[in-house]
Amino acid sequence: MSNLLPGWEIEPAKVVGSIAALIFYGRFYLQWYTSERAGRSVVPVGFWYMSSVGSLLLFGYGVYEQSAVGTLAHCFNLFIYARNLIHIWRKKGTLSQARSFLVHGIALAVVFIALGLLALTWLNVFQATRAGGEEEATRTWFWIAIGVAGQGLFACRFIVQWLTTEKKKESVIPVSFWYFSVVAAALMFASFLQLREWIFAAGIATTLPIYARNLWIIHRSKQTHTESA
Repeated sequence: MSNLLPGWEIEPAKVVGSIAALIFYGRFYLQWYTSERAGRSVVPVGFWYMSSVGSLLLFGYGVYEQSAVGTLAHCFNLFIYARNLIHIWRKKGTLSQARSFLVHGIALAVVFIALGLLALTWLNVFQATRAGGEEEATRTWFWIAIGVAGQGLFACRFIVQWLTTEKKKESVIPVSFWYFSVVAAALMFASFLQLREWIFAAGIATTLPIYARNLWIIHRSKQTHTESA
């Protein structure tokens, strides 16, 4: 820790976690801005770069803070983000075979390492909650379960997005992605709030208006198209 002002203390890990949250959750504000300018729901390539960097940093922060839900939330994401970038580069004509092998190799290596760290984190959380008494352990694992349910829905949205992308051979976001996002974000916000993991809670809360706005833009776009037909 280091002192910035008398009575104030800064934890480097909190600073890194906050920057990671700004990058990762800020990606949806970039997406929102781009959609507002286009008048339809679109995802710029910067969204996927911010997703990759922010997710890696938040995973590291989750391991440091021993966050069961935080580490789970960012364990597998990189491979899906990488696949979206692969399709974007292919469409732009900038994807070489060497680049494809390198990106896939890095993404898979990160996922395997993350799995080991995830297992270690969950083991540590289990031991810590068991030592805190039965009542505290029950409460903690209930909210962890809520967070896991939310993360399951988050995973489903990207699986749907990934399958749609693979089918169309280009990076696309289906409307179901945003419905999954709203419910998942609400569950994970409640989980992080009850577990007092403030950076994760604040970050996930900022995405809810973006998800709702994307659904409104999609609805408005469909309504306009129907009226014009």
